[in-house]
Amino acid sequence: MSQTQKTRTTVDIYGQQYSIIGSESTSHIRLVASIVDDKMREINGKNPYLDINKLAVLTAVNVVHDFLKLKDENEELQQLLEQVQKEKD
Repeated sequence: MSQTQKTRTTVDIYGQQYSIIGSESTSHIRLVASIVDDKMREINGKNPYLDINKLAVLTAVNVVHDFLKLKDENEELQQLLEQVQKEKD
């Protein structure tokens, strides 16, 4: 069994440094961190009185919500594609 090579990337999220170890490219990890940072800043802009823990939880809730919407859209498109392929056959 071969092991996937892991890399360590240091990122800044909402003013905090995090060292992330993963098998994805450094640029991918930095992109993910940037999206999290942007979302935290967006939520903080709407409610600047949230403490960091609540801000982090609300960010996670928002990101998972976005993920689930995209997952549902993907499933609908997959079903539509399967339907179109069946009609072609």
